[in-house]
Amino acid sequence: MHLDGYGLFVKDMGKMIRFYRDVLGFEIKETENADNVYLLKDGTLFLLYGRKDFEKLTDKRYEYLKGVNAHSEMALYVDTFEEVDKEYEHALKHGATSLMEPTTEPWGQRTCFVADPEGNIIEIGSWNKKYEAKYL
Repeated sequence: MHLDGYGLFVKDMGKMIRFYRDVLGFEIKETENADNVYLLKDGTLFLLYGRKDFEKLTDKRYEYLKGVNAHSEMALYVDTFEEVDKEYEHALKHGATSLMEPTTEPWGQRTCFVADPEGNIIEIGSWNKKYEAKYL
């Protein structure tokens, strides 16, 4: 098996598309009013499913958490410590909620955590190296 993508079940499709596209730089593959929206980030497929549309598709009802969803985390990488701080502030100005301010950890990574407008956790971090060399 190959990982093909990762999806979120969203309440407000327009708001979430604008956040991931305009704030985090994901590339959208169709219009904002589609039932399921495909976005790309660095060659990875990212899907937004309308909650009601998915329930209709599967003919089942689901429960959704309110507030911060601590079931998963998406990690985004930037090349420099300065970019961590910049992207953190940018995300907060555009609807994200702070979970942890940028901090340089004892293991050498600078990282922070925010929640998107529907409470999904996003980490923005850096080893102060280019992406391609981060684990070298």
